[in-house]
Amino acid sequence: MTDTDSLSEALKAISVSTELIEEELKPHLDTVLAALLEKKKDAAVEIARSGILPTLAQALQTAVRELCIEAGLVKVLVPHLNSNNQEVLLNTGRAIGRICFDNSYQQEQLVQSGVIPRLVSIMREYPENDPLVNVCLLALCNLADMGSAREALTDLNVAEVLTFQLRRAPDAERRHVILEILSSLGESDTLKLQFAESGVPEALSEMIRGLRGGSDPHDLCSIKIASNLIVSLLLGDESMQKCFGEGSGLVYQDVLSWLQSSNTQLQLSGALAIANFARNDSNCVKMLDLGVVPYILTLLEQHVDEGDVSVQHAGLSALRNLAIPATNKVRMLEDGVTERIKTLLRSDMPPVQFKLLGALRMMVDGQEETALVLGKDSVLLSRVMEWCEAKDHAGVRGEASRLLAALIRHSRSSEVVQAVAKADGVRHLISMATSEHVIMQNEALVALAIASAIDIESMQEPFRGAELLPTLKKMLEDPVGAVEVKFSALGLICSLANSGEMKEDLNSVNMRESLSKLVDHSSSKLASQAQSVQAILSGTS
Repeated sequence: MTDTDSLSEALKAISVSTELIEEELKPHLDTVLAALLEKKKDAAVEIARSGILPTLAQALQTAVRELCIEAGLVKVLVPHLNSNNQEVLLNTGRAIGRICFDNSYQQEQLVQSGVIPRLVSIMREYPENDPLVNVCLLALCNLADMGSAREALTDLNVAEVLTFQLRRAPDAERRHVILEILSSLGESDTLKLQFAESGVPEALSEMIRGLRGGSDPHDLCSIKIASNLIVSLLLGDESMQKCFGEGSGLVYQDVLSWLQSSNTQLQLSGALAIANFARNDSNCVKMLDLGVVPYILTLLEQHVDEGDVSVQHAGLSALRNLAIPATNKVRMLEDGVTERIKTLLRSDMPPVQFKLLGALRMMVDGQEETALVLGKDSVLLSRVMEWCEAKDHAGVRGEASRLLAALIRHSRSSEVVQAVAKADGVRHLISMATSEHVIMQNEALVALAIASAIDIESMQEPFRGAELLPTLKKMLEDPVGAVEVKFSALGLICSLANSGEMKEDLNSVNMRESLSKLVDHSSSKLASQAQSVQAILSGTS
């Protein structure tokens, strides 16, 4: 029997096979693969014409897949994606999908051979052929994580094709494949912007609207993936602005309705989306005008007791971002926001405590009246003191101390200083002054300097009890200490030196010796300040 006859016989045997039994098929597949490997004349054409591609596609799921790949079946298959025969396209697509599944080398080969534009074109040409569309989507899904695939898709307006198919998806399975492709491609900044311009967020939002209210697990899964994807697309500044649409964008309007949903996933995505929209001052001011804050507060209050930590965390992030513009801080105070978010003080969840403290600190920033109101609140101060002791949660401990410092710095009020001293907060500020973070050290030292300038009487005993002066001496003498920290420490010492009793204490720990080491410092500003303080302590100023 000639080689050509052998190939013909093998093709015939494979094409009439009704059940795929590997042992029976393998000899015939070997013949076919050998013909390909040896590049027998017209072998590829004869294989394609024989109609065995569907059988080969199924065979790829079994142990013979690697053999087929090694034999160069990919190169044989790819040209058939240019066929006008939808049956050939279907079977070729199936085979390609199975070849590229979980095989990074073959995936790269397929992308390099130009398979991406053709998959998109097929879906554009035959959008109603569901089996064929499914096959193309699955193949695209297997390739979408690759940078080269994303690059190949940038000029193809794939968003238009995917949104069309999303809107006509007959079942959850199709939806999930499309959502998975969109999620992978959305990691590219270029495609993210294209998606926004092509209406992908609106299509996702529309899909969520259609599925809301149901209890089918597949639909709930679709809602979760789609809402997460919208939040992700809002991370791009341009795409976020397009979705916001000055507060009238369809996506923004839908996000507001998510905040009021009974679906926890939508509540979470809604709060995260608001936090993303609140990334610039003009959006923050506009959202406050449009009344977003009450929605967030109501949502937070729903989750105070045994609620969802993620939702509270996201809601507080949104509030914190909204409170960044100074005009918003004033309005939020007038609207009673600080009072309402204080209900969260009873939370025992560290992530919520951390975000709550950060939100309150942002509300206080530059706002004397807010700082005065919160700084005199004994319930708040009592809880903040507990959190200053949170041994297992450095983040909560740090944020609690920073809020204490902020209350003093921004209120500059003797009432607040006395309230903090009475609540035993001074020792926490001194401890914060020795933090490993320069910004926290400075905040603490400035707060302590302000407190001692305003009401040294309330400060003296806490300072002595927490051994402030030895701590300051150590700071000044630290050879690797930051210049700005030493400068803030000198500011505090200068404030203390204006008190007769504290001046004696400073001299008793020989602070002048530490100062003398700084008068020749390379920082002229620091050296000059050290000289001034030294003069005060010497009584020669």
